[in-house]
Amino acid sequence: MKPAAFKYMRADSLEEALSVLAKYGDDVRVMAGGQSLGAMLNMRIVSPSILLDINRIFALSKIESSDTLVTGAMVRQADALSDAIVRREAGLLAQALPHVGHYQTRNRGTLGGSVAHADPSAEIALVLATLGGEIELRSARRVRRVAAKQFFRSSLVTSRGGDELITALYWPGASPDQRTAFVEFAVREGDFAIVAIACVFQEVAGRMRLGFGGCGEVPQVVEIPITTGTSTRSVEEIAQHLSKQLECRSDLLASSDYRRSLATTLARNAMMASMEKARADA
Repeated sequence: MKPAAFKYMRADSLEEALSVLAKYGDDVRVMAGGQSLGAMLNMRIVSPSILLDINRIFALSKIESSDTLVTGAMVRQADALSDAIVRREAGLLAQALPHVGHYQTRNRGTLGGSVAHADPSAEIALVLATLGGEIELRSARRVRRVAAKQFFRSSLVTSRGGDELITALYWPGASPDQRTAFVEFAVREGDFAIVAIACVFQEVAGRMRLGFGGCGEVPQVVEIPITTGTSTRSVEEIAQHLSKQLECRSDLLASSDYRRSLATTLARNAMMASMEKARADA
């Protein structure tokens, strides 16, 4: 199947893109990497009147860091994976990126495009929510930043307005005592994760944040008190308790019960991995 007819427009500047969105709003679909959008167009899951290509807006491809790591919406996933600043400031993102699609798709796919698509199994969205990151949205009217936990509303649905464009992602800086782990399970390498777990352990503060992806419609993030001295049995019990609180969906890949059981196992593994890193670095 091929896409329904649409008008192709290419923006060479941010101002031009925002002008198109201000004029046509929800009639526009924005193309960044196009790895998900291309398939959706071909299957006619979406049939926009206008396709707006933002690949020439090079200002959206920057990676910058001060107190917070800021990645432009058009930063390619492969570039983020190889970037020293990303590895230093957002180690959890660097751990998750090898699980995103395949080598070929990461060369084209973008960080902002993945967040905009808001697939329930998306690793980048999960990491952003777990770290407490934010999404910058621009329109001809305003600039605003939205916390990731409020941005994702349901599967493929976000709080982005029809005239808004994601321009940057904000990743909070890592504290010196922070240790992270990322694990997921998919049927095949590169497939959508049935369950993914992002884990952030802060040893000095004695707390851990766990993000669950693939289970429900949006990333689910919980924070718990825990220390490096916590026993393996206690970690198992905590993982079981947390998984019982999750919203878990059923689909062609897995039942809700299977996802809950898998979330328990993966959460335990991620928790143990982050705590072991802290002990090894002590």
